[in-house]
Amino acid sequence: MEKIEKKAAAEPVLLNRELSWLAFNRRVLQEAQNPEVPLLERLKFMAIFSSNLDEYFKVRVATLRRLVKLKKKTRAKLGDDPTEQLKDLLEEVRRQQQEFGDTFRNSLQPALREQHIHLISEHDLTDEQRQWVQQYFEQQVQDLLSPVILDDNLHHLFLKDQTVYLTFYLTEPTEAAAKKKKHHAENERVLVMELPVKRHGSRFVQLPSQGEDRYVMFLDDVVRCCAHTLFPKFNKVQVQSIKLSRDAELDIQEEVSGNLMAKIKSSLQKRETGYPARLLYDPAMPKEVMQALMQKTGIGKDELVEGSRYHNFRDFFGFPDLGLSHLVYEAQPPLTHPTLPRTGPMIPAIAERDHLLHLPYQPFDYVTRFLLEAATDPLVSGISITLYRVSSKSEVAKALLKAVKNGKQVTVVVELKARFDEESNMYWAEKLQKAGANVIYGIPELKVHSKLALVTRAENGKNQLYAYLSTGNFNENTSKIYADHGLFTADPRLTGEVAEVFRYFYDRQDKVGSFHHLLVAPFELREQLNALVDHEIKLAKQGKDAYIILKLNALQDERMILKLYQASEAGVRVELLIRGISCLVPSLDGQSTNISQRGIVDRYLEHARIYVFGNGGEEKIYVASSDWMARNLDRRVEVAFPILQDDLRTEVRYLLDLQRTDNVKSRDWQNNFLGADDASAPRIRAQAETYAYLKKLSRKRSKPAPKPEKS
Repeated sequence: MEKIEKKAAAEPVLLNRELSWLAFNRRVLQEAQNPEVPLLERLKFMAIFSSNLDEYFKVRVATLRRLVKLKKKTRAKLGDDPTEQLKDLLEEVRRQQQEFGDTFRNSLQPALREQHIHLISEHDLTDEQRQWVQQYFEQQVQDLLSPVILDDNLHHLFLKDQTVYLTFYLTEPTEAAAKKKKHHAENERVLVMELPVKRHGSRFVQLPSQGEDRYVMFLDDVVRCCAHTLFPKFNKVQVQSIKLSRDAELDIQEEVSGNLMAKIKSSLQKRETGYPARLLYDPAMPKEVMQALMQKTGIGKDELVEGSRYHNFRDFFGFPDLGLSHLVYEAQPPLTHPTLPRTGPMIPAIAERDHLLHLPYQPFDYVTRFLLEAATDPLVSGISITLYRVSSKSEVAKALLKAVKNGKQVTVVVELKARFDEESNMYWAEKLQKAGANVIYGIPELKVHSKLALVTRAENGKNQLYAYLSTGNFNENTSKIYADHGLFTADPRLTGEVAEVFRYFYDRQDKVGSFHHLLVAPFELREQLNALVDHEIKLAKQGKDAYIILKLNALQDERMILKLYQASEAGVRVELLIRGISCLVPSLDGQSTNISQRGIVDRYLEHARIYVFGNGGEEKIYVASSDWMARNLDRRVEVAFPILQDDLRTEVRYLLDLQRTDNVKSRDWQNNFLGADDASAPRIRAQAETYAYLKKLSRKRSKPAPKPEKS
C-alpha cells in the first residue's frame, strides 16, 4: 500500500485503483496467515487469493496491456501513464506472490504437519508409499494423460485458459535407445501435457493413513513420481508446471441488438483463445523448455511471470477435509427467520409487514419459496425479475419455468454481460425464452446490476404488488458465502417504484417515472447522493451533528470522493467500511481530517452496501446494489432502497454497528488490524456476533433489535 504523509494536500490525493485492489487481496492473504483461522480454512483463503489474482490478470492487467499498446498521443489523453501503472502493479504482484509462497512453505505446511497432515511430494515417499502411488498412477491416472511433443512437426501449441500443464524435459537416453539415435538433437525432447484435474475429479490424491498420520499428494507429484514409466527410453525426466491466464474482457459493443446472444457466444469463444495476460512458470524450468514454449505458443517475455512449483491454488477449495472438524469453521446452519413463516404461504405475511432477510445467516430458500408460491398461486398474474448471476442449476430459474408453465406472464431481464457468468445466464435465458417467458437482454449501453423481483396478484378487484429487493444475486450457491440483505415488501411506496424500474426495462425509453423513495442509477442515484451529502454539509456548517456511514465493496468514483472530502472539511464525520477497492485517503489534514476507513475480511464475503445519513437526527438508511464507482453510478441500472419500517431500520443499524466496532477481523486502509483500544475490552467479531444475534431473534421470533449506540 502506498504510504501517504498526513499533511495538508495542495490538491486532492487519491490512491491508485489497481494498487488499492491488490491491497484488498493482501487482506485475503492475511487470513491465510492468521493462526486464529482454522487451518483448513486458511488453505481456502490461499485458494481465494489465487482465484482473485487470476481474475485480476485476466481483466485489469490485460486491459492495461491493451492500453500500453495504444499510440503515445492516445495514451497521454488517459491521464495516468498505463506503462508506469503496469510496472508498479506487476512489482506489487511479484512481492505478494513471494509472500504467498513463503506463507505456504513456511507457515501452512509446517502447521499441517503439526496436525499430522502431510502434503508430500515424490521425494518424501517411503518404499511402500511409492509402490502404492505407482499402482494408483497405473490404474487411475495414466490413461488420462496425453503428452504433446514440441518438435518440428508441431507448428503451434495452444494452451487453455486457467489450466495447469506439465512440461517434460527428457534427456540422457538409455543405452539401448541411444544406439538407435542418428542425430544429437534426438538426445533430448520437450513435451507438454494438460494435468487432467477435471477428469481425475480432484487435484489431490489421498494416500493410506498410517496411524494418526494422513498423507496427501498433488496430482502433479503423482505424475512426477511415475513419469519414468511414461518415458522408459530416457534416464532423466524433469517435470515442471505452467499455467496461462488469458484476456477475459469481452470484445463486444455495449449495445443491445437482435444478435446480442450470438455476440456473447462469439466473445466467450474468443475468451478461450484471448490474448495471453500471464504465463506462470516454475523457476526451476530448464531454459530449453522455456525457449520451446515461447517459440510454439508465441508468448513473449512480457507475459512471463515467475511462479512456483505449483499453480492454480484455487484447487485448494477441493482439499480433502480428512474428517477433522476442528480444523474447519464451526458449522453455522441457516437460521429460521423471526417473522417469515417457517412453512406455508409467504405472501400473506409479506402483506402484513416488511421482512428483511440476512444472507447467509438465514436461508436463501425464502426467496425460492416466494417465487414458487407465486408460480402456483392462481391469483398471481405476473412475475418480473432481474437476473445478473444465476447458478448452473438455478432453482430460481426453475421456479420461473414453472410459472410460465402455469400460465403466468413472466418477464426476465437477463444480463448477458455479467463477467464469468455469461454462459450460465445464456443457458437459462434461452431455456426461459423457449418456454414462453418474455426475456429482455439488458439495456443499450448499460448493465442491469439491480436485484429485483416483482409479483402481481389480484386482490379485492385490483392488482396488489409484492417485491423483493436485494444487494445480492438470485444465486443459491453464492448466497451461502456472500453476506447480503434482501427486503420482502408490499409497501406501495416501494413496490410502485419497483414497477417503474421494470416499466423502463419493458419500454426502453430514455425517460423514466419519478422516484421519491428508490435511488436509481443511472438516472438519479448520483444526484441524490450528492444532495444527501450536501445536506450533511449544511447541518455541519450550522453547528449541528452531521455524519455519514458508508458500507461498500468499492469506492472509486473521483467526484464522489471529492464530495466526501468536501464534507469532511466542512465538519461532517464520515465513516467508511470498505471491503475492496478504495481510492480515498482518510485522515489527511486539510483534506479528509474527519474521515475514517476500515474493512472486514472474514468467513463470509461482505457484499451488502449500506448508506447512512444522519439527517439531523432522523437517519436515512439505504440498502443498495451499487458501489460508489463510476460504472455503477453512470453505466449500470442500480437501485438503492430505503428501509422504512422502524424495527428493520433499528435492526440494520445494529448489525452495521457490529461491523463498526469489530476489533478482530477489521483492518484500516493500510491493512493494519484494528484491535481493541483497551486490552481488557471484549473481542468483537462482527460476523460471529451477527450470527449469535440473529439466532436469538429466531428463537424469540419477534424480539426487536436493541437500540444502537449514538454515532
